[in-house]
Amino acid sequence: MIGKSSTLNYSILIIIISVITLINSIYINNFYIFILFIFAVISSFLSTKYGINLIKKYNFLQTIRTEGPRSHLIKSDTPTMGGLFIIPIFLLIVSGLNIISFEFKIVFITTVSGFFFIGFIDDYLSIKNKINLGLKSKEKLMLQMFFSSFFVIFNSNLINNNLIFLNDLTIDFKNLIFPLSIITIVALSNSVNLTDGLDGLAGGCSSIVFCGLGTEILLSNDKNYLIFSLLSFCMSGLCLGFLKHNYYPAKIFMGDTGSLTIGAIIGIICVITNSFFTTFIISGIFVIEALSVTLQVSYFKITKKLFKQGKRLFLMAPIHHHFELQGIKENKIVEIFWLINILLLIFSIVM
Repeated sequence: MIGKSSTLNYSILIIIISVITLINSIYINNFYIFILFIFAVISSFLSTKYGINLIKKYNFLQTIRTEGPRSHLIKSDTPTMGGLFIIPIFLLIVSGLNIISFEFKIVFITTVSGFFFIGFIDDYLSIKNKINLGLKSKEKLMLQMFFSSFFVIFNSNLINNNLIFLNDLTIDFKNLIFPLSIITIVALSNSVNLTDGLDGLAGGCSSIVFCGLGTEILLSNDKNYLIFSLLSFCMSGLCLGFLKHNYYPAKIFMGDTGSLTIGAIIGIICVITNSFFTTFIISGIFVIEALSVTLQVSYFKITKKLFKQGKRLFLMAPIHHHFELQGIKENKIVEIFWLINILLLIFSIVM
């Protein structure tokens, strides 16, 4: 029954996003967006379907942390590094587009590849050491900061320092826009990574966020940003194709190879299209997940200093694990989070 329920809700999700993508194509009278979206869904679905056997062959299998919910222990040895079947397709599509300047294309591909490399090494070390800990947090953060800074520095002339709020209010951040841009890319990369803890959660929410981001960019009616709307719908399709194999019960996990890179792509598109406010809203699930971890750690450290014993705000963080330990079924948590994300998408469009 659970499997059938998940299948039904996945079908509803793909229909909703497909309809939104089609409406957007009709709105600008350009069906290339919808065609590329469908191509992305099919190519990601097929590459993941046949790639699972390749992952099994090389024993790229997930090791479950004992600190997590005990119900997750049965997921041990599930194929991981699913990002291998999403990101390379995206990079091939980007490299084949002639409507992006060669210079920007090189910087864009290098930055995305950099985050892909970080995630791959992190996953590989976890698998090799047979413990769900790869790169150290400081090492990972330094690499993320490096590639984010690389992107911002080489595209400083394309980044608008006037942040738009609610279509009317604008604030001039001047040179502060550059550190804000770097922090945004790194924060979204890690936020999606933290969200990737339940079957289909990060993949489903990412597909919704990219769909919302693509829609908002089109509604801005700025022809200079049209390509980024196209790339957003492309990523939405790639996430949906992968999600077919990733929703509960997952046949493959996204891994850091996918989640870190997907979050970085959201951040990059946000920065270059000046969509900070919109991205913050439609990425609400990612924001809440990351915030729950920050609050949990901070509260534990503060109470430990005050009372000599650390206390917790949640049963476990990120917050999706808190709901799991309350007895809510994993697939139901994911479906509720998807629904919330869709509502945030709608809110961002109508506000």
